[in-house]
Amino acid sequence: MHYIIGDIGNTSTRICLLNKSKILKSIIFDTSKIFLKDYVKKTLKNFFKKNQKNKILFSCVVPKALNEIKKIFKKKNYEILEIKSLNLKKLIKINIQNIKQLGSDRIVNSIEGKKFKNCLIIDFGTATTFDIVKNGIYEGGVIAPGVKSSIRNLSQSTALLPMFDLKKKQKSFGKNTKDALNAGFIWGYDGLINNIISKITINWKMNYKIILTGGYANLFKKIIKKRSIIDQNITIKGIAKVYREFL
Repeated sequence: MHYIIGDIGNTSTRICLLNKSKILKSIIFDTSKIFLKDYVKKTLKNFFKKNQKNKILFSCVVPKALNEIKKIFKKKNYEILEIKSLNLKKLIKINIQNIKQLGSDRIVNSIEGKKFKNCLIIDFGTATTFDIVKNGIYEGGVIAPGVKSSIRNLSQSTALLPMFDLKKKQKSFGKNTKDALNAGFIWGYDGLINNIISKITINWKMNYKIILTGGYANLFKKIIKKRSIIDQNITIKGIAKVYREFL
């Protein structure tokens, strides 16, 4: 049977139509557009099928956006749920001080990553997050500045530094402003990412999988010194697992 799930992030939102674990349709848009009149209704017009489940499950880190989604679907007899409203302990043990402070996206990433038993999930989103699953248990993580948001904040905070797109390679220091910025971000995040990976895994005496996701996953895969894989659907797969378990 068909069902709809979604991931509402600080920057972007992804909504998918699935049948069992297969993604049939997927759309990504700026989260801010949720607040535009009729945008979500028009965007999801072709997502609704006959005999479709009336529960829609979201991973969400923007409560106001989720509340807006609930208002939109209230008249359509669809029930909107967020993953933290469910008993996630059935799917993964979370060994941190306060689960309320843990982003829903990071939880579902770890639920999907748990199949590897030991893994480190690096998500290049609005923030750059590192989440640790050890022996099938979520053990915590690291939050670092996001690449794109750092570039934007630097540009907005200075009079003469422009916005720019990261190049994949940086052979030497810059001879112009954009190359100097590119060197700072490529070399800087090279050090940041590899250093955090090293500090997290230094005492691991086991095989573990490094999983990359998010906008800069492809770029930084070539920079990360340890072997890694890219999974741009890890969040959706995790939400789908939660849906199939509980709904």
